[in-house]
Amino acid sequence: MDNAGSNTIDPDKQDPMTVAFDEARAAATRGEVPVGAVIVRDGRVVASDGNRPRQLRDPSAHAEMLAIRRACEVLDDERLTGCDLYVTLEPCTMCAAAISFARIRRVYFAAYDPKGGAVESGVRFFQQPTCHHAPEVYGGIRESDAALLLKGFFEGRR
Repeated sequence: MDNAGSNTIDPDKQDPMTVAFDEARAAATRGEVPVGAVIVRDGRVVASDGNRPRQLRDPSAHAEMLAIRRACEVLDDERLTGCDLYVTLEPCTMCAAAISFARIRRVYFAAYDPKGGAVESGVRFFQQPTCHHAPEVYGGIRESDAALLLKGFFEGRR
């Protein structure tokens, strides 16, 4: 799925987390770790993408970073106030920092990442006194779906 700057989410047909899973599956077909992210404002998809570090030869090309960058372009603002992020895996420290600096309102994620996550796991970035902005966080949404997607991807790589 391309960055969807003007799609309206029909709650009966496709929710933002479903779009994120579509992006994650597309990332897997590119040989990337299957993680997808979607930025939503006022019920509209502003941007979406999947992991692309290998494709872009850029270690910062995580799904969240790409969706944030695109949303900032679409909205012509470095602040994504009033926007929500849906992502299939708990964000890492780099992505958590970008989420904070972008002033994203809420983060919804699927699978917890005890090794690389930084929201509910690891450094718990948003709970640190040096964090400028802490969004509301909701984890574990469709966690088993995300875990199966990731497990299948990595089993296929071994």
